[in-house]
Amino acid sequence: MFKAKFLTPAALLALSVGLVACGGGDDEADETPADDNGTEENGEAAEGDADEPEKPEELSMWVNDEDSQLQAYEDIAERFEDEYDIAVNITPFSMLDQTDAISLDGPSGQGPDLFFQPHDRMGDIVLQGLARELELTDDQAERLSEYNEEAVTSFSFEGEQYGIPAVVETYALFYNTDIIDEAPATVDELMAIAEEHTDMGADQYGFLMEATNLYFVYPFLTGAGGYIFDQDEDGVYNTEDIGLNNDGAVEGAELIQSWFENDYMPTGVDGDIMNGLFQSGDVATVITGPWAIPDYRDALGDSLAVAMLPEWDGDQLNSFSGNKGWLVSEYSENHYWATELALFLTNAESSEHYFETAGELPAHTAVEIDDEFMSAVFDQSQVAEPMPNVPEMSQVWEPVADALQFISQGDDPQEVLDEAVEQIREQISIMGQ
Repeated sequence: MFKAKFLTPAALLALSVGLVACGGGDDEADETPADDNGTEENGEAAEGDADEPEKPEELSMWVNDEDSQLQAYEDIAERFEDEYDIAVNITPFSMLDQTDAISLDGPSGQGPDLFFQPHDRMGDIVLQGLARELELTDDQAERLSEYNEEAVTSFSFEGEQYGIPAVVETYALFYNTDIIDEAPATVDELMAIAEEHTDMGADQYGFLMEATNLYFVYPFLTGAGGYIFDQDEDGVYNTEDIGLNNDGAVEGAELIQSWFENDYMPTGVDGDIMNGLFQSGDVATVITGPWAIPDYRDALGDSLAVAMLPEWDGDQLNSFSGNKGWLVSEYSENHYWATELALFLTNAESSEHYFETAGELPAHTAVEIDDEFMSAVFDQSQVAEPMPNVPEMSQVWEPVADALQFISQGDDPQEVLDEAVEQIREQISIMGQ
């Protein structure tokens, strides 16, 4: 066994193979390789892994306590038990409460081998010492290379890989085909739709979104070169390098401000207002997430369509993503097999079943999404960028939300963003004291 530093999935695989060739080792007792027993795993590891340690009798996992997610993972775990002859003990546990419980139960051996978390909590989890750095064999690294690269990176911290992504969540462009025939391919086309179909006096709009919410306006703030924290090729964030007031971010802020100056949208539009107007058939396009699909479909029926975000200056607009995945507990005595279970839970076959049962988009790229609405969101997820998973990100949301509010009211974008970045720097500095 060896420790694989995370670069990209492909680089991670190359690194792992190289280390094996060099005979890199680890003296963890529970990771001592045993004989290859030729375990079958859905064809993905049919020849087994020569680095397999002895199997445990049981693995335990905490599953988020949503009924559909529990059902999906109970089904998948049953297949794992059949194929590996290892019992899987599932405990329903709110995802957001798991880390507090592990910090209390883990040291006494009462915690799980695997737990389920959103990626943006990675920094805090690692700093608390709750997650085990993954020690991937070459075979495991090869399988991980089949996942969404950005989603994999989102479960790394300071260049080390700590988790296996299961789910990606982002947003896309929803439109009403009673108002426009097809989705805008470019931001210019989107602005033309706003110009043609907006009549604020009649409460009718060509384009609406939550334009003071950083989560949703991220593609526009970064589309011309803005960024939150600089990130190196290993996925490590430099929180001292903030790009929310550079020329690209200001250009994006000026675009956002033009929506209000041109009376394309009123100030103060939140999710409830946007959803209500779109469902009543008074808006041509909105940007939101797949959670809105059931209500939109009930309201608009066959007139609802979904597309990827448009291009800006020839480049596809990215979007923010929030990912969820499996982490191996630092207190587990079965690191290898817990990692195997995490990879099994999220492989292509399991991910397809999870999507069909729980309705959440998979991080595994080999899954085909046969859904007229979710397929566009899945395509958008392939270019989405995860929210930074460092603790310093908590200091970004409020200053940027305030800045966007001022920008929507006509304040100078450069001055407002300069003030926001200064405030972020001050708050991060306080964190380090």
